[in-house]
Amino acid sequence: MPQPPTRCPRWVRTPWTAAVAILGIAVSLLVAAPASGAGAGAGAAAGCRVDYTVNEWSGGYTAQVRVTNLGAALSAWRLTWTYGGDQHITSAWSATVTQTGRSVTAAGTDWNAALPSGGAADFGVQGTWQSADPAPTDFSLNGVSCGGDTTEPPTTPPTTPGTPSPTQPPADCGGAALCSDFENQAGTSPSGDWRFTAPDCQGTGTATVDTAVAHSGTKSLRVEGRAGYCNHAFVAATTDLSAVGPVLYVRMWVRHTTALPSSHVTFVSMPDSSQGGRALRVGGQNGALQWNRESDDATLPAQSPAGVALSKPLPTGSWQCLRFAIDTSAPKLDTWLGDQQVPGLHADGVPTQDIDQQWLSRTTPPRPTALRLGWESYGTGDDTLWFDDVAVGSAPIGC
Repeated sequence: MPQPPTRCPRWVRTPWTAAVAILGIAVSLLVAAPASGAGAGAGAAAGCRVDYTVNEWSGGYTAQVRVTNLGAALSAWRLTWTYGGDQHITSAWSATVTQTGRSVTAAGTDWNAALPSGGAADFGVQGTWQSADPAPTDFSLNGVSCGGDTTEPPTTPPTTPGTPSPTQPPADCGGAALCSDFENQAGTSPSGDWRFTAPDCQGTGTATVDTAVAHSGTKSLRVEGRAGYCNHAFVAATTDLSAVGPVLYVRMWVRHTTALPSSHVTFVSMPDSSQGGRALRVGGQNGALQWNRESDDATLPAQSPAGVALSKPLPTGSWQCLRFAIDTSAPKLDTWLGDQQVPGLHADGVPTQDIDQQWLSRTTPPRPTALRLGWESYGTGDDTLWFDDVAVGSAPIGC
């Protein structure tokens, strides 16, 4: 049982140069305290745990926060804390966050407002600091402290391992407009709902249906990506996505063999009617995941050392759940790798240094009309990729 508060060793990451140092601090707080009221509702929690993980650089930081309810179910949650330094929050995701002086309040959004017993909610914040950035230690959930001397075990068992968190969207497709595990593919060449395509020009890149590697079932889509601009190789879904929304949610499982290169590559391409059919793209650059807009070549995050450090690499040799949400009514989007939201791949409509100030130079909301999976390189970078369990819909889709 962890003793509050705890501080993990700091780590230093220096992308490219020693000019920008990223520091990671993890703090976990746990308490099982008597409830001040009975029943579920939006009242006090009987116990809570907070995991606060911060990436820090000179003058700025992001923090990923997970709050776990160890008491009765809550129909709405509110987490509060006080900063001990001069931190100032500039943006947040997956929660409504307000700050007055050093006091901060975070509340659940429409899709994660309810917090069942044993359930957890994840959200994040980004901010600035000048003289000090200590991690907070006085978290409270609906007025009940998540820190203190009490170390009794929770009376409610946590979520069963291997099952999705109650606050996360379901993993099945539900009423999604597109739901494919490629099991209905009859031959080695993509057919039916999926068709090979090579936007702009075609070279030696290929796409096949693989029966040897799969995330689920016995089949997946395999792409042999080749370096060089004219080696585009994609498989496009025939499903029309132009009416999906107002937020378009995408979930896919992807596996690849070679780390993302320093040069720009794309493995997800979505024709975008707001760009006159040019693509909204997901890929990588400088070894980390990034969004790219074909019409003006804007990137998310900005390709500065600090911006790249706020993204994540795409791990090789294992299946990874990649999810994103694209708002078609405002220039906003979110990205998750597994259950973790990626701070550098988040645009909330408010320009943030090193993240989305370049991306938000265009104010027209995106309107993807189709989905293409494959490989497109603009310099160096061969890769072999597999895609499976792909879904697109108007409601969040979990891993």
